[in-house]
Amino acid sequence: MRVHAAASCPAFFDGYAEQYDTVLNAALSASGETKEYFAHGRMRWLATRLRRHGRPARRVLDYGCGTGTSIPLFFEYLDCAEVVGVDVSPRSLDCARRLCHALSGARLLPVDQHEPRAAFDLAFSNGVFHHVAPAERPAAIKHVYDSLRPGGAFAFWENNPWNPGARYSMRVNPFDRDAVPISAVEGRRLLRSAGFRVIETTYLFYFPRPLRVFRFLEPALARFPLGAQYLLLAAKPTTGQ
Repeated sequence: MRVHAAASCPAFFDGYAEQYDTVLNAALSASGETKEYFAHGRMRWLATRLRRHGRPARRVLDYGCGTGTSIPLFFEYLDCAEVVGVDVSPRSLDCARRLCHALSGARLLPVDQHEPRAAFDLAFSNGVFHHVAPAERPAAIKHVYDSLRPGGAFAFWENNPWNPGARYSMRVNPFDRDAVPISAVEGRRLLRSAGFRVIETTYLFYFPRPLRVFRFLEPALARFPLGAQYLLLAAKPTTGQ
């Protein structure tokens, strides 16, 4: 389902495209939540971070969009005018097209048909790069970098390998078992080596549903590296930076 999947051909995620939600929700069941909870939580959090740092998001690249479930949320939370989703899996893109057919600002295409043109305000990836073989990660990051306009932002979401719940979910998820987790330290190094400036690192999803009464604390805990996912918010420098 993901770009440059470590599994490592389109056919791997093609095989999961139609049942992706079912498989992922089974892996997340120990948290007491479904994928929708995490998808909305990520987008709400991203919207607050972009506003705080004055980063517009009118044109968005969803790198490794999979079945497209994040794409409607860009329009809902970020007030986007255009979202381009790219992925390696043709069947996942077919699912995404069915989901997003009514969104006039959405466009979906195979990643090898997408030519970076320094045109996007924001690039987004969620759980993509742990599927990318380490040797291939610099090229994938370069694709993102070259797709952003100067000053554009990259929202790099990954599972936190220091969180037991995240590690458990990846272990029981058949399309995550062979993935290579990326710590926030490794993620920052990867982004900086491509030329990005890392603006901030924040963490999210500390409390499973049985402890949801404590979720109001999550914004205050965002700097502590214990949440199930982390966000590296990075920027492509403008001329002279």
